[in-house]
Parts: sequence; C-alpha cells; structure tokens
Amino acid sequence: MSGKRKRVVLTIKDKLDIIKKLEDGGSSKQLAVIYGIGETTVRDIRKNKEKIITYASSSDSTSLLAKRKSMKPSMYEELDRAMLEWFNQQRAKGNPVSGPICAKRAEFFFYALGMDGDFNPSAGWLTRFKQRHSIREINIRNERLNRDETAVEDFCNNFRDFIERENLQPEQIYNADETGLFWKCLPSRTSVIKSKCTVPGHKPFEERVTVMCCTNATGLHKLKLCVVGKAKKPRSFKSTDTLNLPVSYFSQKGAWMDLSIFRQWFDRIFVPQVREYLRSKGLQEKAVLLLDNSPTHPNENVLRSDDGQIFAKYLPPNVASLIQPLDQGVIAAMKRNYRAGLLQNNLEEGNDLKSFWKKLTLLDALYEIAMAWNLVKPATISRAWKHILPITEEKGLDFDEEGISVATVATILQHTKGLEHVTAENLEKWLEVDSTEPGYEVLTDSEIIRRAQGQTDESSENEEEEIELIPEKHVSHVAALQWTENLLDYLEQQGDMILPDRLVIRKLRATIRNKQKMTHSSQ
Repeated sequence: MSGKRKRVVLTIKDKLDIIKKLEDGGSSKQLAVIYGIGETTVRDIRKNKEKIITYASSSDSTSLLAKRKSMKPSMYEELDRAMLEWFNQQRAKGNPVSGPICAKRAEFFFYALGMDGDFNPSAGWLTRFKQRHSIREINIRNERLNRDETAVEDFCNNFRDFIERENLQPEQIYNADETGLFWKCLPSRTSVIKSKCTVPGHKPFEERVTVMCCTNATGLHKLKLCVVGKAKKPRSFKSTDTLNLPVSYFSQKGAWMDLSIFRQWFDRIFVPQVREYLRSKGLQEKAVLLLDNSPTHPNENVLRSDDGQIFAKYLPPNVASLIQPLDQGVIAAMKRNYRAGLLQNNLEEGNDLKSFWKKLTLLDALYEIAMAWNLVKPATISRAWKHILPITEEKGLDFDEEGISVATVATILQHTKGLEHVTAENLEKWLEVDSTEPGYEVLTDSEIIRRAQGQTDESSENEEEEIELIPEKHVSHVAALQWTENLLDYLEQQGDMILPDRLVIRKLRATIRNKQKMTHSSQ
C-alpha cells in the first residue's frame, strides 16, 4: 500500500514553469508526477494562468519569485491595485520615488477610493507592499532630473561585462521599443498643429495605433513590426488573413500594448524568429532582449524561453531615455520614411490630397509603415547602439544622410497641391507629432481609481464591437482569375507600362490557376 503523498507547496516560479509546459502541450498527469502534486493542482494552475502571469509580471525580482509561494492579497485590494499601477508608471518614466512619497500617495488613494476606517501608511505597510509584489527597492532617486552620466557609464560597463561573460555577439543582442503612431495625420499649412489628427470628419486620436520595433544590434535582423490596433478585424482588412499582413497585428480596445500582448509576441514571434536567424548564421541559439521599464513589459521571469537561452534584460529607469538604441533616431527615421512615403504615393496617384487622405485605410497604413521600417538602414541602427556597444567606428554621417531627410520631405511637400506653403516649423512639428507618444496607456489619478475599482470604459468596448461586426467577402478563384485577365489586357494596351509589371501579373495569374486546379482535383 502506497504512503500518503507528501504535501508540496509550489513557488510562483514553479507555477510559471508549469504554465509554460502546459502551453507547449504537456499533460496534467505528467506534470503532476514531475512536481509531486495532484492533477487537480495542475488544473487549478491552468485555470488561474492569467492571474499568476499578471502577478509575476509586476514582480521586480526573479529570486523573490523563486521563494514566494502565495499571492496573498492585501486587506485593501483596491488601494493595492491603485498603488501598483501608479508605481509602475513612475518607474517607467524614471520619476523620483521614495518611501515618504509612496506613503503620501497611498494615503491619497485610500481616501479617493472612499475606503472606510483609518489607514496608516507605515514602514510596515510599505514593506508588505514590496513583498506582495516582489519589489526589491522602492526608491527611484532623482537621477532622471540629474541626467546622471555616471549611471549611464556604470550600466554600459556592467552590460559589456555581462555580454562578455555570456559570450554574446552583436547579432545576439536585441532591443524592442513601442511608440504611438497617428497614421492619418496631415501637416498644417498655416498654424502649429494643435490636433493630433487634422483630417476633416475624424476625431483627434482616433487614427492611432501602437507600433513596436525590434532589431538586433547589427541592424541585419529586423523583426516584422508589431502593431496594436483597436479592432480584431478592422473594416479595411475585409477578407485579409491577419497572418498574411506585413506586420504582426494584435488588438486591444485602446490600441495600447499590454502585458498579455507583449508576452504573446515574445513567446510566439520573437523567440522562434530569433532562433531561426541565429541558426542561419551558424550562431548559438542564445540572445538577450534589452527593454525599458514600460508597465506593459512583463518581468524577466516571464520573458524567458523554455531552455532559458533567450531572455530579457532591463535598462535602469534613469538611463533608458538616454541610451535605449531605438530611441536614438531609429524610430524617428521610420516615422519620417512613413510620412514621406504617404506624400509620395499621393503625388504618384495624382489625387486631391484630402480625397487621398480620406480614402487612406489602416490596411494601407500597415503596408506603408512596414515599407518605412524596411527602409531604415542597418548603419542607422548600429550607430544607435554606440553608447552601449562599440560595434562600428564613427563615420561622421548623421541620420538624415542615411535615410530620407527632412529636406526631402520638404521637397515632396512643395509639389503637393495644398501643402506648398507649409513652413519649416510646421513640417518639423508634423514629423514629430507623435515622437513622445508612448506605446502604453498613461493613466491619470482618476483613471487609476476607476481601474482599481474595476470600472471599464464601456463606450470603447462598444465602439470596437461595432467595428468588428463586418461580414467578410469571399473572393473565388474564378473571380480573381478574371480580374487578373482584365488587368493584363489593360497593361498590354498601355504603351508606357514596363515589362516587369506585366510579368508580375502573369506570375500571379499562374498562381491563381494552380490554386484553381488543386481545388478541382480535391473535389
């Protein structure tokens, strides 16, 4: 007769490992045997997956999660949620935070939330708050204001020591960063841009998406852009499969990056694509992803491949804005390419500008921003790492010389009817209209309070549902073939159409015919 199974209490890290194994197809029975627990416990972990991941993502310490065995809630849960949201935002911005500042803010939220009783934000309360969320150190000193060059130097020296210990090459070192993009924004002719969107009939901020760039330090491996929009299936996508888009598309009701989307991107896109690239280069499948302290970036405990060889590392809050590679002109170059590309498309099509902009869809914008990212040169990217890695020698080139310059955009504007007289000042403002737009939602105190109380913005959710409920249009092989035939006839009649254009359509026609034959043979 077998003895009674010894009671095993799992740590948070153990639970994270089990979740990962379950997602990879592991069975509850096998995992129960490996960890010495009951199958019911494994099922409970699966059921509480999001809660565990969210808790771990807000943690500040890998070692503490390896010890912590419970997610014991605070007796003031709403206050705890509000404080954690507020603290994460301060850390992301690098704002100075101390014990007394936290205590004062906690007292404010306590009364603003309308909570009953007396509340004393003592040193004991602060210690328990740190323990609940595995925060190693609450103090974020006033280094953001000091622009502490010593802190930058210390981090760079430590990071170089780290990559030497880990034997990492520049090809194995990556950076990812989000930004907001107002994809349907026109420059202003006569005044400073006051609205983020100047298209008639459109609300400000309505045409906004979050775009995340990711590349390695050589600039030779640029991953597809990750774009977060409001709707799961925007109207312009029609029957387009999101897997066939030139970007990795996700949806969130406010078009913001969040913890869940970032984790999905890391596990399903970043890790597999990095492995494939390193394998093609004959390099060890090992890499580090350098990130800032955005509230939407999960903790390093969560951002780690199964074998632990691909993982995340964080820039200190006080140095991220100074040396994060993608912020050193790379994202700005991509946005400049994007806006110049839109103007050039308008010129080539010969449309009225307002008509062109009105017809511009999110699908059009995704193709254009993907092209803009492709146009960012490896030299621009590798130079952006100069503060962290001594990769290449300085060549005395500025970013404008390596890509589309402001002067080039100004020249295109001069040939754009209706925008010939845009001033240099307004051109700069247009190009930088979303330069400080974060990829995450920045909440006011009132919004933090509403979220802590579990209130949501119903209007946003209803608006998204309205956008999504659009029937898809199926295009048959016969119809597609007829369209290509008509297009070929048109091209043949035009004496100024070059041969490669006709060859592309002929190749497309052959592909459709093959698909049609395969469909008939399978019936």
